[in-house]
Amino acid sequence: MRFGLFGTGPWAHLAHAPALAHHEDVEFVGVWGRDPDKAGALAAEHGVRAYGEIEELIGAVDAVAIALPPDVQAPIALRAARAGRHLLLDKPVAFTAAEADEIAAAVDERDLASVVFFTRRLVPVTDDFLAEAWALGGWREGRVDHLGQIFTNGSPFGESPWRQQKGGLWDIGPHALALVLPVLGPVIEVTAMAGPHDMTHALLRHEGGAISTLTLSLDAAPDQGRQEVVFAGEAGLLRAPDAQWRPDEALGVAISQLIAAAAGGPKPAIDVRFGAAVTAVLAACQEAITTGRTVAIGTAR
Repeated sequence: MRFGLFGTGPWAHLAHAPALAHHEDVEFVGVWGRDPDKAGALAAEHGVRAYGEIEELIGAVDAVAIALPPDVQAPIALRAARAGRHLLLDKPVAFTAAEADEIAAAVDERDLASVVFFTRRLVPVTDDFLAEAWALGGWREGRVDHLGQIFTNGSPFGESPWRQQKGGLWDIGPHALALVLPVLGPVIEVTAMAGPHDMTHALLRHEGGAISTLTLSLDAAPDQGRQEVVFAGEAGLLRAPDAQWRPDEALGVAISQLIAAAAGGPKPAIDVRFGAAVTAVLAACQEAITTGRTVAIGTAR
């Protein structure tokens, strides 16, 4: 499958470009970026062409991989889907539920394949854990704590303007939701509060009655950092195992899923329709933080 890469930032360097270049079933065609010099450098590193126009690269490929901020990703993804291109998107799909739904509708209308890069969902040990949790059932609550520090430790992600503006709710919130939704089901209402140092707490009611809580921060104190996923219910307590962080390998799995789906295989569980459901919950949490109210979410997704 011929792929074009949109984006030249840290994620494109760490995950997207290496995964595309090394995948045996991919022809890595080229790179487009908002900075032509950076696009040229990344393209040269992998022996592909740098494209100056979005439409030109879309027209040269079968699928697009996008490693751009959500507000930049969304319109490019929509243009690519309307042109009949398969989509490998980053999370969150967009900053609004309407934009995410529009992309998902375009994918559905054209029977395209899509995958959203929820990294941990593409790690076998995590996938096995979620399958076990779903099979056990009877869960009354879920809890995800994801607190880290990206603004003072030299992380390249800390320099990202959208992460500085939107914080952990929109950056790591998608990963948390990608773990609770498959086990507890769709979210029907949320309430949330945000405090200093990007500390966000969200309380979610799921369609089956279970409650989940998310504690998220990209600006945690040094001794506060932690990642934990726990489900509690009739089967007792079930904690997610630690997973090794290898984004290039995870993206390779995503590419394989996309190619298989495009060939008539199973639809990936973390497709753009799932990504749109995640975006809807994030947007509802943001509204709850802003208004101080509980926000209902439609269940027709």
